[in-house]
Amino acid sequence: MKQVMKSSWIGVSTATLIFIIIGIVFDQTNQGILPLENYQYTKMAVGSIIVGLGFGLPSMIYEKEEIPYAMQVLFHLGIGCAILLITGYLVGWFTDFVSIFVEMGISIFIWIGFDRHYRKEAKKINQQLKK
Repeated sequence: MKQVMKSSWIGVSTATLIFIIIGIVFDQTNQGILPLENYQYTKMAVGSIIVGLGFGLPSMIYEKEEIPYAMQVLFHLGIGCAILLITGYLVGWFTDFVSIFVEMGISIFIWIGFDRHYRKEAKKINQQLKK
């Protein structure tokens, strides 16, 4: 249960941080004019939480050491990206194919960052165990 909460927290906090940063960028580039109607902001905020859970919860697959790493990555990113695409379409994030590729690129970039972080952490732990 503790791992579920941790994975959920990391996923949701990362997704909402990105949502806020992108909102600030759009607000600045549109000179403070962001027309939002029909609860669009609420839909997008809830969508960012759903996407965070969609990437956070499947990350627990990495705890299963008997599953090959490539399959773990495919499972994690497959579920996360599918939820991102569905949610993004439903809340209106995707206006064209470019926006889809940008969102997917951001997702992969973040995954690479987390992968590097956890590899460094594992390397430090292994060095400590050798001592």
